[in-house]
Amino acid sequence: MDYGKDCDHSQCTNPNASVCQTISEMDWERGLWYAAFYGDHQRVGDLIIKARNAKELVNTPDNAGYTPLHYAARKGYTDICKLLLQNGAQIDAQTKSGQASPLHKAAVAGKIETIQFLIQSGAQINKQDADGQTILHKAAINKHLDLFNYLLETYNELAIVKDNKGHTATDCMSNKNN
Repeated sequence: MDYGKDCDHSQCTNPNASVCQTISEMDWERGLWYAAFYGDHQRVGDLIIKARNAKELVNTPDNAGYTPLHYAARKGYTDICKLLLQNGAQIDAQTKSGQASPLHKAAVAGKIETIQFLIQSGAQINKQDADGQTILHKAAINKHLDLFNYLLETYNELAIVKDNKGHTATDCMSNKNN
């Protein structure tokens, strides 16, 4: 037997090689979360097809409490959001600590098209995270003026919602110390 024949020995001497990766990190990189985060539509589809239970797979949170839909929404990969939803992803899934929905993540990143798609697909626009913030708050805090104006004009009922500190989204837009 020729041990090490197929081994890449350069990784043993390469100071930049990541040989100290945790099991959790390896799971994340091999999982659906990574494919959704990086917009790898083909890999997302392949992983779903190979899954014993696609609905369980698309709704499994990572160690940070994010589902693949959170990652795809945050990055604005509407096509991947659609694929995940078609396979049973929970549209209003919340992260463990911040109780943020995929819609919140898309709003933080200013992804208007993804937000429109998620809302058309049934996402709750008035959902508040652990800080009491709506998607309008997230648009304001992150200074996404186009998104803020779109949401304010289209869903003006969000304008009166106050977060846990008593601030409306308009307050957050004008406050430099969010």
